[in-house]
Amino acid sequence: MNLIDKLYEMLACGNEGAWQDNLVSLAQSQGYTQVLFGMLPNKWAPFETVFLRSNYAAEWRKNYDAAKFHRIDPVVAHCLHRAVPLVWDSTSFTGPAQQALYEQAAGFGIRQGVSYPVHGANGEFGMISFVSDTFSNRTFLGEIADHLPHLALIRDFAYESSLKHARFPDPEQAPPALTPRELECLGWAAQGKSSWEISRILRCSEATVNFHFANIRRKFNVATRQQAIVKSIRLGMIQP
Repeated sequence: MNLIDKLYEMLACGNEGAWQDNLVSLAQSQGYTQVLFGMLPNKWAPFETVFLRSNYAAEWRKNYDAAKFHRIDPVVAHCLHRAVPLVWDSTSFTGPAQQALYEQAAGFGIRQGVSYPVHGANGEFGMISFVSDTFSNRTFLGEIADHLPHLALIRDFAYESSLKHARFPDPEQAPPALTPRELECLGWAAQGKSSWEISRILRCSEATVNFHFANIRRKFNVATRQQAIVKSIRLGMIQP
């Protein structure tokens, strides 16, 4: 099964256990032995209410929570305030407290990885971390550029498909009203077509296509074209 099939399978998961298994399988398909997905309904919600799923060692999760390491974890701090991914290793943890955190994590195979912020359309805040202790530093840094686009896709699908399992309130009652041309643009984008390619298919200018996508993002209340595609699939507006 290829990456796209696995992503759509996760989107369709009705069982939380199957959803987590799918997420782990997706991470491993990219060469990462461990993955963590955590999300809160907003940045101000108590950390104890987090929806968190991972294949981290249970003992490490227990130690992390007991020590309230989230208060000093530089990965959490990055995801709270930034939108770009963080590629991290031992050098990302500075000062005695953070170094002690890293040393404990490394004992459970958490040595380096990539973490993406999750900022949802309805104010949700979270992160997804892809972790491995099998890469050498040179190999890891050399391959990371090839991983980033796939990991970003996994992040978007993980966020959208997690909403029904996290049981956060979803104010969305009905799909947004798109025009026929906006639906056409969205459908072609879901098939991997660029704005230029869609403009050739629809016999209009690329600027017109981008105008339609600006309206689509506004109606879906999302920041990216990919997020609009994922949400439209979940709402049954287009078929994968």
